[in-house]
Amino acid sequence: MMKSIKSTLLIFISCSAFAFPNLDKNSNYSDLISLFKEWRSFENPPVLNGAPDYRKETFDKRLPDFKNLQSKLLTIDTVGWPINQQVDWKIVWAEMNGYDFNYRILKPWERDPAFYKTVWTERSDVPAHEGPTHHGVLELWKYSFPLDKVSSEKFLKEIKSIPSLNKQAEVNLVGNAKELWAAGIPSIQEQAIDLQNILQLEGVSEDPELVKSIKEAIESTNNFVVWLENLAPTKTGESGIGKDNYTWYLQNVHLVPLTWEDEVMILKRELARAWASLKLEEHRNQDLPELTDANSPEAFDRMAEEGMESLLKFLDEKEIVTVKDYFEPALREHKGSFIPREKRNFFTIGMHYDPRPLYSHFYHWFELARMDNEPNQSEIRRDPLLYNIWDSRNEGTATAVEEIFMDAGLYEDSPRSREIVYIMIAQRAARGLGSLYAQANQMTMVEAGGIHSNYTPRGWMKTEKELLLFEQHLYMRQPGYGSSYITGKYLLENAMADFARLKEEKGEEFKLKDFFDQLNSIGSIPISLGHWQMTGIKQ
Repeated sequence: MMKSIKSTLLIFISCSAFAFPNLDKNSNYSDLISLFKEWRSFENPPVLNGAPDYRKETFDKRLPDFKNLQSKLLTIDTVGWPINQQVDWKIVWAEMNGYDFNYRILKPWERDPAFYKTVWTERSDVPAHEGPTHHGVLELWKYSFPLDKVSSEKFLKEIKSIPSLNKQAEVNLVGNAKELWAAGIPSIQEQAIDLQNILQLEGVSEDPELVKSIKEAIESTNNFVVWLENLAPTKTGESGIGKDNYTWYLQNVHLVPLTWEDEVMILKRELARAWASLKLEEHRNQDLPELTDANSPEAFDRMAEEGMESLLKFLDEKEIVTVKDYFEPALREHKGSFIPREKRNFFTIGMHYDPRPLYSHFYHWFELARMDNEPNQSEIRRDPLLYNIWDSRNEGTATAVEEIFMDAGLYEDSPRSREIVYIMIAQRAARGLGSLYAQANQMTMVEAGGIHSNYTPRGWMKTEKELLLFEQHLYMRQPGYGSSYITGKYLLENAMADFARLKEEKGEEFKLKDFFDQLNSIGSIPISLGHWQMTGIKQ
């Protein structure tokens, strides 16, 4: 898709700001790796009273060092490098742009109270937590209780950082983003509950110092909530970053070769297509019996077991992707459980009719298991990319495979399950469209949530306001995330089309398994870079 003149100008300005330093013709890939390590070390902020330091004076003081790192990167001459190494250079470039954008525009440490949430009880289904997080988070899911000596020391240190960080937050949070402020308060309230629950974990009560520190963290968190609530009425500003900033961020940080306007058009088209396709499916299936939902724990367990077996067998026997030994346990860990009808949210409603559409989206867990079991050969790609740069790849792929698996024949035994897939696509398009208008400050988060809710078929988004709030809050905090499910799907389909076309031109057979295996081996990087590496076609 053609970029607008305005977005092209934005890219030119961003590049010209670096003044095109002289290239070092003697630089090589090892220089990039060395610089990457230096950059990642720098990106981790200094510590103040046991917590990461996000004070404005600290950022300002470190800015010359950051500019020096940028200049070093731009002097590296990548001419003649293989594409995979050029891709790695582009990843580092994008991460540095992310730091720059956060410093200039997003400023989560100033605008976003949820940035200061420390305790995370579950692993995200993508490479890192969704949305901006600080550098000293406590990953509760990584610990086993009772704690051993080494883990206990680390855990105690992380708990003790919470009061210090909360106190620093009250200095740093000078922003005026009304909706981010109000929506961030529940995230901090939730932390107080999570800390209280930690007191009940095995072995904790037997450690007086840990108990004392947890209680101090609870008190500090509650006080932080009161401080946020007291200031909330004074916050009157917009929370979105605006169209121009959004487009710059998409193209220069997340490496999505689209504009805000492009994304609006794509999501509108996909929303209409999903609704129309759903109605065609319903028409085709009108003589078939309606799907029945699992109405007991036993019925759900049977459905889940059959769904997991069906999906994995399909992927293997139909040669969709190489099914690794770790796929089945990764999926089984997230097979879900029975939920009474009146308590189901959007995702669990569909899951109780047929879990395979959601299990297809759980391709996420295959990818995380791959990161754990088969680390990428590239040191730059081995760990999660910063600033959610992976969103078009991971969320886009997980969304795309829902329909790809369907079109490849997954639901031959249950045609009405295809309806669930189109409902899920419509929901992703509706919520992403709302988030785009919210980022452009054309709608409030509540109004964006109205699109999300009203344009999801069968009223499935009207069942749980908490899910609606969580998703629209995340998409306001992390520009581009809400749209990444659909635009990432669009970019993956473009990559598959070019991959298949090149095969055809060479007289070679296109095999879906080859496409996905190559995509998987490339790693969790922007799909535009994966497209380039797989086809040689730059996006």
